[in-house]
Amino acid sequence: MTNAANKPDNDHRDAVLPPVDVIEDATGITLFADLPGVSKEQLNLRVEADTLTIEGDVGLTAPEGLQASHAEVQVPRFRRVFTLSKELDPEKIAAEMAHGVLRLRIPKAEHAQPRKVQIRVN
Repeated sequence: MTNAANKPDNDHRDAVLPPVDVIEDATGITLFADLPGVSKEQLNLRVEADTLTIEGDVGLTAPEGLQASHAEVQVPRFRRVFTLSKELDPEKIAAEMAHGVLRLRIPKAEHAQPRKVQIRVN
């Protein structure tokens, strides 16, 4: 899986790149994306061909009559695009969202899984 930040973007709205950790093991990869302020309803995950897109709108608003005196994030939208390797099976992606962290589990395709070779005795 590679970051596809240089791919053409059909959606020209400004967005913040969320920090992402990718952990690979023998059976696939687990991706953790920090998306503070994004609810499940405001999160959009898409797989098109070999491209995985993560988008989310931040739903934090100041209470009525109050205004932020300082805001670190000026753009209320996260977006990250990745190119999936042919070793991964995008049909079996599992997603969980908890406490502002998206967890995606993308297993390796059957042909890329480690397998034991049986030895015949003659």
